[in-house]
This record gives sequence, structure tokens and C-alpha cells, in this order.
Amino acid sequence: MSAGNGGGVESLYPFLYSSGEQDAGERLERVLEEVRRSTVDKVAEIVELRQEVARRDAARLAACATAMARSFAAGGRLYTFGNGGSSTDAQDVATTFLNPGSDQALPLPALALTADMAVVTALSNDISFEVVFARQLAAWGRPGDIAMGLSTSGGSANVLRGFEQARKSGLMTIGLAGYDGGRMAEADTIDHLFVVPSASVHRIQEAQTTVFNVLWELTQTALRELEATA
Repeated sequence: MSAGNGGGVESLYPFLYSSGEQDAGERLERVLEEVRRSTVDKVAEIVELRQEVARRDAARLAACATAMARSFAAGGRLYTFGNGGSSTDAQDVATTFLNPGSDQALPLPALALTADMAVVTALSNDISFEVVFARQLAAWGRPGDIAMGLSTSGGSANVLRGFEQARKSGLMTIGLAGYDGGRMAEADTIDHLFVVPSASVHRIQEAQTTVFNVLWELTQTALRELEATA
């Protein structure tokens, strides 16, 4: 794709291309200024978005974390799942809960259903991609466990199927979505749904990272309180 094409690189990054006569120094200055401005704008956007989610969902985050703590205290496990970048975030969630990296925090049983590629590809090949999370939850999930699904659109079919199976198996369900929540906002299978109100996939995923890290911190606090009153 040529730079001059309206849908090419120039349309995505116009500040990389000169308009008129500029020497190399002027062009570099212009590029650096545009990059600086773009970075500042994006930082301001994600900060405001995180603040909006905190203002709107603070009480619900605390309630969700308390429910998660009770599940873990009773021997429950956390199963996480998502597609693409959300699959990476699902693995991050599981790692954060399982290996908090601090002697002051409790390691908690967590498994990312995206991690075993032999299982994911076998189910995709032999049945369909829509069942890759539901089948694993049917096999592993037990009443009182936790299922957390992540989707920027809120419409991923396999994530929704995972929630359906989790509800059938008696798991507590947590959903993280973007935009207006998509189909996840319409589902009756999600106990705790946190929607990041943005149309930017990048900003959604950045804010979702904050949501699940806050859930982890609040869960740790709730677990310590449960231990103190036991």
C-alpha cells in the first residue's frame, strides 16, 4: 500500500509526511511535537475514563471483590477467558491472582482458559470455536467457582457461551466489556458486569486492566478481613 493512498500509512500518521518545503530539522521538530501532543491527549483520555469507571462502579467493584473473597475462602477457583488482546488480559488476570509477587498477598487459584493451545485448537477443530471456553468450564468448573470473561465489544460468541455454561455449573460470573456492553449487557448470565464506556479498543483494554487490578486488591483486602473475623 503506497503512502499516497487515502487509506494508507499517510492517512493514519499524517505528521510523518511533509506538507511543502521543510528541511530535516523542521520536519523532525514537527513530528516530535505531534507525537508529544498525541501522547498527552491519549494519557488524558485514559485517566478520565478510569476516573469515570471508578466514580460509577466503586460500590459494585467492592461488592464483587467481597463475593470473590468469599468464593476463594470456601475453596473456589477463578477461570478467565477472552479472545485476542483480551486473551492476553485473561492470562494477566490469572497470573495476578495466582502469583501476586508479594509475601504480603495471598496466592489464589486461577487458570486462564486461553493458555492450553492443544485444548483450544482441538475444540475449535473438532466442534467449533464457540465452545472453547464453555467446554472447559463444563469440565473444570464447580459450584462456587468464579468465571471472568473479557471482551472489548461485549459480543464475543464464545465468551457469551462461556457465561452460559458457568451459570449452568453454578459459578459466579464477572464480565468486562467496552462500548455500551454489547450483548453482555443484555445477557442474564453475568452477576457482575463492568463496562468501559469507550469506542477505542486501546482505551477499553487499558481501563479493563485497571478494573481487574482493583478487583484483585479489593479481594485481598476482603480476604484479610474474613480471616480476621474467622
